[in-house]
Amino acid sequence: MGSSSSPSGPRPAITAERIVDAAVELTAERGLENWTLRELAGALGAYPAVLYHHVGDRDALICAVLDRVVATLPIPDEGLHWQEWFAQLLADVRVVLHRYPGTARWMVRFSPSVTAATTLVDRGIRLLQDAGFGEESSLILHMLTTTACQFVATEDDRNSPAFSQRLDNAAEYARHHDDPDHPGLATHAKMMKARQADPELAMHYQAQMYEYAIRRCLDGLAVRLAELKG
Repeated sequence: MGSSSSPSGPRPAITAERIVDAAVELTAERGLENWTLRELAGALGAYPAVLYHHVGDRDALICAVLDRVVATLPIPDEGLHWQEWFAQLLADVRVVLHRYPGTARWMVRFSPSVTAATTLVDRGIRLLQDAGFGEESSLILHMLTTTACQFVATEDDRNSPAFSQRLDNAAEYARHHDDPDHPGLATHAKMMKARQADPELAMHYQAQMYEYAIRRCLDGLAVRLAELKG
């Protein structure tokens, strides 16, 4: 069902695995929001109804894509200190999600399946429990992963053609770098001005912001851990 013949011979049978493989490939090429089920079916030489039969609707297919993406995420060594374990995990989260534009936003909406997330969730929460976070461990894991995904989703938005067509107000901010009436704004404007003057700094700004946010979250959790231990 759904297979067709070509001069070079019959196509491989349409299976759920092949459908998800093709969806992951299209996501890497175009972004998760930029392909339709009809286009996916066309890439497979099948009818859209065949995709529904094997995988389900688009939401079900997206969940399958997210599971595949999560499966490629490296899990840090359990011997690391909990802060370094999460710092490494979340650094890899950014790298992996950027390979598949659009998946970060959907990760916030749809959690990966138990099968896909078992190792990450189990190790992460056990590490937090061993550190002393107790019943807060699950909340912490959710907070950290959601924060990471939201940051990457924002980067995806900024890298989209739609965003590039909007007015960039960085130059407007930069003009206030010596504003004596608004010293707080001036401080921020100096940073914006430095970014505008240095393409290398501008290129790495989002990565630096991401790492800064993750590290400060982990610093805050270290303070919370000291409170829990009394």
